[in-house]
Amino acid sequence: GLDYYNHNLDTAPEFYGDIITTRDYQDRLDTLGHVREAGLKVCCGGIVGMGESRLQRAGLIAHLANLNPYPDSVPINHLVAVEGTPLADQEPLDPLEFVRTIAVARITMPKARVRLSAGRRQLGEGVQALCFLAGANSIFYGDKLLVTGNPEVEEDRALLQRMGMRGKQF
Repeated sequence: GLDYYNHNLDTAPEFYGDIITTRDYQDRLDTLGHVREAGLKVCCGGIVGMGESRLQRAGLIAHLANLNPYPDSVPINHLVAVEGTPLADQEPLDPLEFVRTIAVARITMPKARVRLSAGRRQLGEGVQALCFLAGANSIFYGDKLLVTGNPEVEEDRALLQRMGMRGKQF
């Protein structure tokens, strides 16, 4: 059966209209309410590096942390600039800003699975390792996540092993 439903807020409320035009922020929140009413666990996070400010990134994490209850699973995606999309030329986010976002998510949602998601390949192993040290405790695993590739399964296993971490099977 279905246990989790993934429905990201995408970004902070203050930046949302600059990125999403097909629905409003309240629609996202209403959907999360319906998911919970159906008895499912919520997987909800966002994408960072879309041109938002540090304050707006903090706003996304604060909004997630103040959901009652906060999500069981919080995917933090790093923007992958894909050719032909509106953000194709977006200046890359400083990797330490991404690590900082992971740390704030961990502090504000201590029991959540803070997941490294899209963009892991572009971050490289060193930044991914920093993210684990800052509080990430989960990854989306497999060859492809939506339109972007993930690190190879064996690369993920090797990184986790070097860090002294074990994978958990569900």
